[in-house]
Amino acid sequence: MELEKIKELLDKEPEDAVDEILADVEKRYGEIPYITNFMKDMPEIFISRMIYENSVMREFKRMDPKTVELISIAVASALRCEHCLKTHVRVAKRLGVSKEEIFDSVLIASSVSTAAVLAEGTRSVDNAFADEEQGVPSSANCSICNINSELPEED
Repeated sequence: MELEKIKELLDKEPEDAVDEILADVEKRYGEIPYITNFMKDMPEIFISRMIYENSVMREFKRMDPKTVELISIAVASALRCEHCLKTHVRVAKRLGVSKEEIFDSVLIASSVSTAAVLAEGTRSVDNAFADEEQGVPSSANCSICNINSELPEED
């Protein structure tokens, strides 16, 4: 969001600024997402959050809106946020994103999510068995949860 636009918005009465932002969101998304609607009665939080969100999600100059929505779909999928996922799929469809492109972003999210689980899990397994194999006494582990908090060195 351009600085001049932000200044104009901040100079308005809170209710007018909220109404302007809501109209812009509905125009761009074709709907007002639940979180946006929920926060509209809290202008002190809503306005600053929406200025930030507009700068990233709707007025991002280095990526086109379809790419932003595909990333949003991938992240919502990875985080398993059903509500965000449904919203961003609807918006992507309105922007002309194909079912196959949407599915590809879900597949990418799935692959990265799986890699994250594997990375964390295998490091934990290596760490647990490295102590045993190196003869490190169990007292080297956390006295509260009995887990060594040190991760193995990365190569």
